[in-house]
Amino acid sequence: MQVANQIRDILTKEFTPAKLEIIDDSSKHAGHSGADPRGESHFSVLVVSDKFDGENRVSRQRLVYSALDELLKDRVHALALKTMTPAEYEAAAAQRNT
Repeated sequence: MQVANQIRDILTKEFTPAKLEIIDDSSKHAGHSGADPRGESHFSVLVVSDKFDGENRVSRQRLVYSALDELLKDRVHALALKTMTPAEYEAAAAQRNT
């Protein structure tokens, strides 16, 4: 199974996200230290979930890192996270559309 699909399955189960985007950025890091020759080692992830309500940014990221612990130990070298509540995501989207 592709790493991106594993990330999607784990985060969907753990956070029941209103929105989930996973972008494989590995090609941008080819040849650098930590880049896995198999690919799929660098990702940008957006998770929009009610589970982040009342949590600060660091706490939200810790929740995601904890959920992805096994993948981070073995396959994922870098993970750029954006974690938002649905209300935060809607407010950001409205701001972009003005």
